[in-house]
Amino acid sequence: MKKQIPRRLGMGLLASMLLISAGCSNSSSAGNNTKNTTNGNNSANDTAPVTFTFFGADASPNWNRMEDDIGKEIVAKTGVTLNAEYDVGSGGGQDKISMMAASGEYPDMIYAKGELGKLVDAEAIIDLTELIDKYAPNIKKVMDGNMNRMKYSKDNQAIYSIPTNVGIDQQSFDATNGFQIQHRVLKELGYPEVRTVKDFENVLKAYVAKHPTTDGQPTIPLTVNADGWKIMITVTNQGDITTGGTNDGEYYVNPETYETMLHYKKPEEKEYFRWLNHMYNEGLLDKESFVQKDDQYKSKISSGRVLGLTSVEWEYQDAENALKAAGKDEYTYAHFPVTLSEEYKDHAMQSVGVDGYGISITTACKDPVRAIKFLDWLSSEEGQVLRNWGIEGKHYNVENGKRVIPADILDQKVNDAASFTKATGVGLYSTLGVRYGDGVKDSTGNYYTTNFPEQILAEYSDAEKASLAAYNATTWKDLFPAEDEFPVKEWGALYNMPVPTDGDYQVIYQKTQDIVHKRIPEAILSRTADFDKIYDDFIAELNKAGAEKMEKEYTELVKARVSLFTGKEIE
Repeated sequence: MKKQIPRRLGMGLLASMLLISAGCSNSSSAGNNTKNTTNGNNSANDTAPVTFTFFGADASPNWNRMEDDIGKEIVAKTGVTLNAEYDVGSGGGQDKISMMAASGEYPDMIYAKGELGKLVDAEAIIDLTELIDKYAPNIKKVMDGNMNRMKYSKDNQAIYSIPTNVGIDQQSFDATNGFQIQHRVLKELGYPEVRTVKDFENVLKAYVAKHPTTDGQPTIPLTVNADGWKIMITVTNQGDITTGGTNDGEYYVNPETYETMLHYKKPEEKEYFRWLNHMYNEGLLDKESFVQKDDQYKSKISSGRVLGLTSVEWEYQDAENALKAAGKDEYTYAHFPVTLSEEYKDHAMQSVGVDGYGISITTACKDPVRAIKFLDWLSSEEGQVLRNWGIEGKHYNVENGKRVIPADILDQKVNDAASFTKATGVGLYSTLGVRYGDGVKDSTGNYYTTNFPEQILAEYSDAEKASLAAYNATTWKDLFPAEDEFPVKEWGALYNMPVPTDGDYQVIYQKTQDIVHKRIPEAILSRTADFDKIYDDFIAELNKAGAEKMEKEYTELVKARVSLFTGKEIE
């Protein structure tokens, strides 16, 4: 990794971070293996062996150093090997990327998620605009009509990353979020209606009364994951979602005026947290919820004794995969669009348009042309089919012109997902190129992805099919408000919107986050009689920390983003 000293960081921070990282050895730079093409010269041989260093801000426990089937094929086709490092646990890359920005040591390529702004301010990221225009026809094809959504901001219209965690022209055929209930619970109770938090509560309460233990261990009606940023997914975001919000991170955006505020200030949201407080005092919320670690949370789920969740499938999928591998399909989960009351709608199906986290090339990369060509090949039709489906004849066959996953391969994919992913590489390379979303067909008339109605149905277990049939649904999406009930979000995905990385905004934001992470659990775990005072004091404490000033600044950022994405002038 090449040293590039950031220009905008205080020397005190730099010195302290260097002390932390002093014992770490540098990994070799890709520049040792490649011709320097920083000025735009093409490599002499686009398939000559080369190694690029890479860091991904998400954990990737099944990464196999490209020794999987797909990895080997990518190396054979492109000559590129990735010396990759992924974040551990649920840190989201925050600590690692902060250390990079302080030390000036960067990989050649990086999937930085919400930490990209730190690297942009450290002048560590290359503007990809010219590279894409000259060397990336596949990226341009996939992103056609959406190039402005790759621009960093209205004031800085450089392209610092290409969005790779979202599918272009995505059609959602299934739902994997909402509130979750085990299929065994639904079956025993005759598949009751589950629409509101009270319905959800009644189901859990009725079942645990009948079955206080599961396989010799205490049954847990509901548990949440509050380890680090995961508290947003299973606790705090749900306050917004269940009260009709559009899940814009820590903020609620008025769709008419674009004014923003921390979503906790919505009066109705207080009632959701009051409900969680009630669940705790009724003994229905796991008493270890706010002290357990991510692995402990997943261990409880994989034991089969957790009846309900307030999450999204990707967050607990490792644990559910363990249940499938153990043949316990009835212990896996159904999805319901639960809200505080029936006056609210779950906005899970609302489209954000083309917007998302992506992959960047850093100033450490001595051959950015080769790097963008590598990403461009992965964004080609051939590259996308390989990443999504695997290798023809090994992971799928073509029968009468249609790609088909053989039964034995499908069984491995569904019921032994971790081993399948590690051996095949299916699902490991999704963030390394732009891609079309579910429902889009390639030049052969086949879907780019394996998430289309027929395949989704083929992957459902018998327990899942029984639950869906009982609710007169084909997929879980059928239970949720449809996409056409909502407008496309003009501001896109706000988790991807750049915010100031210095000055008052970051200071205030961190203060408010500290308050949220302390006071929300405190309110939930309080005596019923104390809840109102604790919650009201929580809101007052946010304002005292400067929340109103921060909200005004965030509002202006949202308005500028809407203007960039739509071309509208916003006052």
